[in-house]
Parts: sequence; C-alpha cells; structure tokens
Amino acid sequence: MHMTDPTSEMTVYDAIVVGGGPAGATAAQALAAEGHKTLLIDKPGRIKPCGGAIPPRLVQDFDIPEHMIVARANTARMVSPKGRFVDMPINGGTVAMVDREHFDEWLRVRAAEHGADRMDGEFVGIERDEAGRAIVLCRPHGADRKSDPVRLATKSVIGADGARSRIARDEVGGEQPKSVFAYHEIIRSPEQANPEQFEGSRCEIRYEGRLSPDFYAWIFPHGDTTSVGVGSAQKGFSLRQAVTDLRGDADLTTAETLRTEGAPIPLKPMKKWDNGKDVLLAGDAAGCVAPASGEGIYYAMLGGQTAAEAVHEFLETANPKALAKARKRYMSEHGKVFFILGIMQHFWYRNDKRRERFVNICDDPDVQRLTWEAYMNKRLVRANPMAHMRIFFKDMAHLLGFVRVKDQRPQ
Repeated sequence: MHMTDPTSEMTVYDAIVVGGGPAGATAAQALAAEGHKTLLIDKPGRIKPCGGAIPPRLVQDFDIPEHMIVARANTARMVSPKGRFVDMPINGGTVAMVDREHFDEWLRVRAAEHGADRMDGEFVGIERDEAGRAIVLCRPHGADRKSDPVRLATKSVIGADGARSRIARDEVGGEQPKSVFAYHEIIRSPEQANPEQFEGSRCEIRYEGRLSPDFYAWIFPHGDTTSVGVGSAQKGFSLRQAVTDLRGDADLTTAETLRTEGAPIPLKPMKKWDNGKDVLLAGDAAGCVAPASGEGIYYAMLGGQTAAEAVHEFLETANPKALAKARKRYMSEHGKVFFILGIMQHFWYRNDKRRERFVNICDDPDVQRLTWEAYMNKRLVRANPMAHMRIFFKDMAHLLGFVRVKDQRPQ
C-alpha cells in the first residue's frame, strides 16, 4: 500500500482525489492504472448509510470479487401504508449485497494496488500558487488541529467529498441539489425469525408516511448483519424514532445494534461538475444518486470512472474543456433514467394515498419485469413498447383512483 509522507518535499501530483468512497476510489484506481501520479485523500472512520445493494452490471463492469458480496437477494418486498405488501421476485437473477464498511476500504486498497498513493486525513481547502496551480491543503489523520495543514501541489483535483461537498461549493459553485437525509442502524441479523417478518434473501422497502413522509424505509439483509434505515428531506422529522418504529414492526427490537450512521443523499445531478480549469466533481459531490430509489453505489462508481476518463484526457491534452465531457457522457447514458425516477418520486411519494396505489402497481407483471431489467442492466428497456404502453395506462388509472387496491397483508 502506498502512503504519502507529509514531511517530504512537495510532490507535484497529476491528480489528487478527495474522498475515498466508491466514486473517489474508482477514480483514483483508474487514473493510477493509466500511469498518472495520483493521491487519494480520505477521512478515516466515516461510513455512509447505505442499503448496500449492487446490480449485476456493477459486479461485472467493476470486477467485484465474490468474497466482497455478503449476501444475495432474490426478492424485493414493497409494503404500503396500510400494511399491504407486494413481493417482486427477481426471476433468473439476484441482487448482490455489500457492507460499505468493508467494501469502500477494499476499493481504496485496490486503488493503492494499482499505484495510487493514499493519505488518511481531512481536506482543508484549495489554494493557488503564483502560477495558478492548485495546492490542496490536508491535515493528516492524528495531526494536531492547530498545526498547519500539509500543502500538496497537483495538476488536477477530483472532488468526491460527498453530498455537502466543500470542493463543489468553493471551486465549482452553483446551487446545491436537494437532498434527503438518510439514517440507518446496522444490526445483527436474527438467527431465527418469522419469514413473514424477516427473510435473509429478501430486501424490504416500506412506503409509509409514518416512517418517511417523503421517501421510504428499508430493511436490507447483509448476511450476518442487516441495514435498517429511513430517509427524509422533511426538517424536524425524527429519523431515529422512525428506525425504532421500523425495528418494532419487523420484530427486530432486541437485535444487537452494531453501529449507526447518517448522511445527506443528493437526489439530482449538479448542473455543472467542473470549474473549467482543473477541478472536477464525482459521486455524491456531483449529485449522482438515483431519485426515488436513492441508489448510489453504481452511479458513484460510474461517475468516478467517467471523471477519471475526463481528467486523463485533460492531462494528456492540457485542454480544460475535456473536464466538461464527464457530465455530458454521464447524463447522455443515464439522464433519462434520472428524469423518469424524479417524476416518479414527485408523484407517488407525495402522500399515503398515492403510496398505497404505487405499491399496488408493483404487483403488475409488466412493471416487475421492466423494473428488474432496467435495474439489473442500468438502462431503459425499449424492447417491448407495448409493455410500456400498458404500464402507462395502468399508471394513470391508479393515479386517478380507477383501480381497486388489493388487500394483502403480512400474517
């Protein structure tokens, strides 16, 4: 593992990546693999609250080994405000589950194995020298907070420092995207449980206003552990109490709590990802999380890869216009998906009456098939236009209240 020595003479890096989550670690690995002198700075001890689900396309595209997958889900259960549920089996496939505590560190180690230097520390800011070159200020982990930060010169910076990105605010500007705040508790999975309450191969998503007035709650098993969490953008809403209530509903109150985490999750990509000079955003810092679902790992890693490609071109050509290509390429592939998911969240998460009907829609075979195909492959499914047409009319019928909601409750 490569670790920088902050006491050495100033080294000029080709790229410094700030933030060692999936986006930053992926970007650092890709740049180091291209032969660029790369430094990855990460503040240790921070774990993002996350259900931990990753689709087959991520596993394939980013070479995730089997030992990093702690469980596999073959069903998603959607629960309505009235307690009705719809099970959506994944026919012919599974969703892999990872634990971010170990997965993120494995990504950082892999970046170092490809040649990236690592520094555990806190990002302080960016200054400019007389030539206009970026000087990244960082305080190494364990250093006296009153001490002067380390100064690191670099030709480019990738800001992967999260939803409340300081780099985005200071270097790129623009309005920060709307976020939900997520909170979860990692608990020890029960050894014996009522399968109607808890099943190790089933992810559960609850659309209940009492648990989340504008998003959803979740129970995602990770093998020996389970993520139980909620998200909401409503100020004053008690996420901790909601998780307590959710654990009570699922008979998980007595399960041992191993750790708790909370963080904001952006729900809309930033309109601009670069400063037109030498700084580029990636992951949550760029707002790359899917609306409605809150899915972020795949989109973060793709964002890190795309950012690395743009920075590589910038370093090879010295043309800062190359940085803007990251957002253009990314949104060209996934912008429509984000747009549709944003509309879905706007309409269906508004109140419990609509959430009730949304869960009922999930019982439709066309909806289930196209949902899983889109999720697993990360693209809109165009092969069956008639299925999309049928879903559209069913969707409108549910929205207008023309469809009777089924009464199906857990026993």
